[in-house]
Amino acid sequence: MDSLSENSSSITEFILAGLTEYSGVQLPLFFLFLGVYVITVAGNVGLLTLIGLNSHLHTPMYFFLFNLSFIDLCYSSVITPKLMVNFVSNRNTISYAGCMTQLFFYCFFVSAECYVLTMMAYDRYVAICKPLLYTVTMSSQVCSLLAVIVYAGALIGAWAHTGCMMRLTFCEKSTINHYMCDILPLLELSCTSTHINELVVFIVVGFDVSVPSFTIIISYTFILSNILRMRSNEGRSKAFSTCSSHMIVVSVFFGSGAFMYLQPSSVLSMDQGKVSTVFYTIVVPMLNPLIYSFRNKEVKVALRKTLTRKIFS
Repeated sequence: MDSLSENSSSITEFILAGLTEYSGVQLPLFFLFLGVYVITVAGNVGLLTLIGLNSHLHTPMYFFLFNLSFIDLCYSSVITPKLMVNFVSNRNTISYAGCMTQLFFYCFFVSAECYVLTMMAYDRYVAICKPLLYTVTMSSQVCSLLAVIVYAGALIGAWAHTGCMMRLTFCEKSTINHYMCDILPLLELSCTSTHINELVVFIVVGFDVSVPSFTIIISYTFILSNILRMRSNEGRSKAFSTCSSHMIVVSVFFGSGAFMYLQPSSVLSMDQGKVSTVFYTIVVPMLNPLIYSFRNKEVKVALRKTLTRKIFS
């Protein structure tokens, strides 16, 4: 925190402009996002609880799903409550330290989500293409190591973005044209050179999008090839069902992220960026537990058993 106070910026707090300036839709949007947040918290906490309580779900697939739900719960909580304040207050402010803190955790959890989705694709690749080696390849030690890699990589990326942002000086402008402390809107407020920041964004975000995307595409190329060679229609259908859920989430998450960060600022307006950010910061954390739960027979069985135990106990 000392480095925050030593920043040469004269700005002590920022004003968040919010998602929209139209007063007529502020209250309906508040209740809409409140509902989305409640579903997000309930869905992810429910999934975390189910996986934790049911030993037959203690497998590599559900280990990564557990981490995905944890990440979704955390980074939705970093963003959504502050967004809802915009809809019910005339002036939504955030301190400089609070803004840098939100930026750090936002970058951390978004990067972690990229890596977890990649690990889930690799897990499906091993399960479908190398089933006889699955137990050895995806042992508990390997899964733990992959989890360490996920969070260590996310930590490095978050420190890179936040550290570079804290080097900038923010002068007279204090209104962030966004509903949160995101990288690009903050760069617009700087009165010093942002070339290093833009380079870091291009490198780190490019890595977080391209490497996982390439890994996921390669994994699913082998998966699809293996599925098409299956003789059992039931096995083929089950494999497609598992993979389709993951691919829907991957498409929405990586697509909206790439749309926001990997285009020149002259092409993408900030209003378009806000809408894009809504998808992977608010909508995707709500969709993930719904997609992975309601289409999964094992989760449904676990839910019925858990409810039965609670009722009869």
